Order: sequence, then C-alpha cells, then structure tokens
Amino acid sequence: MQVLLYVFLIVAGIVSIYPIYWIYVASSLTDGQIFHYPPSNLFHGHFISNFKQLSASMPVLRDLFNSVFVSGVTTISVVLFSALVGFTFAKYRFWGKSFLFFLVMLTIMIPVQTTLIPLFIIVTKLHWENSYAALIVPFLVNGFGVFFMRQQMQAFPDELLESARIDGSHELRTFFSIVLPNVLPSLAALGILTFLQQWSNFLWPLIVINAKQMFTVPLMLQQLDQPGDVIHYNMIFAGAAIGLVPLIIIFIALQRYFISGMYSGSLKG
Repeated sequence: MQVLLYVFLIVAGIVSIYPIYWIYVASSLTDGQIFHYPPSNLFHGHFISNFKQLSASMPVLRDLFNSVFVSGVTTISVVLFSALVGFTFAKYRFWGKSFLFFLVMLTIMIPVQTTLIPLFIIVTKLHWENSYAALIVPFLVNGFGVFFMRQQMQAFPDELLESARIDGSHELRTFFSIVLPNVLPSLAALGILTFLQQWSNFLWPLIVINAKQMFTVPLMLQQLDQPGDVIHYNMIFAGAAIGLVPLIIIFIALQRYFISGMYSGSLKG
C-alpha cells in the first residue's frame, strides 16, 4: 500500500512539474520546433537567440525589474500591515472591534472587478497613470492578509506578551522583537501568496499602464500575442521562462516555512 502511495506521489509530482519543464524546453526551441509533432522534450540551443529576439522587440529586463519591484514592495507592505492589524484584532480589546473586523471581512467578499472603476477614477484624479504608485498603492494591504494573520496571532501565547510587559517592553518593541520572529512561517506563507498574486496581476496594470517602459511581465507577454501580428512563440516562451525565475527563487527560499505557515503560527523551538 505504501509503495502505491509513493508511485502516486511521484506521478502527481511529474504531472505538476512537467508544464514548467516544457516552458523551459520550448524557450530553447525555434518556432518550427515548438509545433513539431511529437513535441520535443529535450533542450536545444536557441534560448540565447530567442532572448535576443525578445530583447529587440521589448525591454524585457526593464519589465522584469518592474514586476520584481512592484511585487516586492507590495508583498513587504501586505505582510507588515497584515501582521500589525491581525495582531491588534487578535490580542487587544477596543470599542467597535467586531464591527471593524466585519468590514475587513466584507472587503474579501467584494469582487475585485467591482472596484476597478472607482480605483481608476482615483488614480486618474491623482495623475498616477503610468507610475509605480498606480501599481502599488491600491494593494498595500488587503482583507485576506489581515484575516490570515489574525487567525495565526490568536495561537500566540498571551503569557509571552504579559512577560514582556512586566519586563517593561513597550508594545511595538514586543511586536517586532518577540511576536514577529515567532510567526515567521505564517509571514512567509502570506508573503509567497501575495508575491504570486501580484506577479500574475494582469487586469489592473492593463488598465492603468500604457507606457512600454512601465510594463510588467504579464503585460509584456500579452503584447507579444497581438491579433493581426505574426506571433513568435519562441519569444513568448523565452519571456515566460525568464518571468518564472523570481517565483521559483522565492518559493525555494521560503518553502520550508510555507506548509507550516499555512496551518498554524507555531513558535520556534
């Protein structure tokens, strides 16, 4: 029975990883080789030429920087503010707490599409079109992050907080020196989810960005697939392969925290 379980897990792992593997294979093929049947599962030597062709038509390194910068700043902000607000909801008593948390939960239930027009009007009034502010500010904090961190913070022992207060530690020092280091798995899990969400965000940048130097990776790939133009799939796969690198690095760096952080805000041993 255990052997069957291992076989199933191996097959499931191969099926899950194969699309990513083939993106990198396709990025090393020419257009003709990509559509060859049966498809090639071996790397060829055309990635450099595909990348040069992509760079000639799009500022790919600039677009990659834009995505890394926007996703990175947004992730840091969401993790920090969600931890602060979640800790407040979990460990403090104050007037209107339940109502305020209800409002936070309400923001999760509102479809994102219904907020696009009001957000666009605000951005245009502030003259933020084609800027990092338009891509970052609307997503500096979100209801899911607050809810997630509140659930994790509720498991944090009150005894540690009381001990810190008895020792004379003020609230912010207690939060940054005691609470945050002990909920790193939860912070990492929220950070990975936020980074993935922002990295793949396509609709909002499409609305507020039309300057090529401000494109993110999803917008860059969309520009390579325009109706009426000759579509070079080797360039698209090369762009997708480059765009996956930061995601893979982030996940590998934080994966040891990810599973435990999704289920509990456990303390370090």
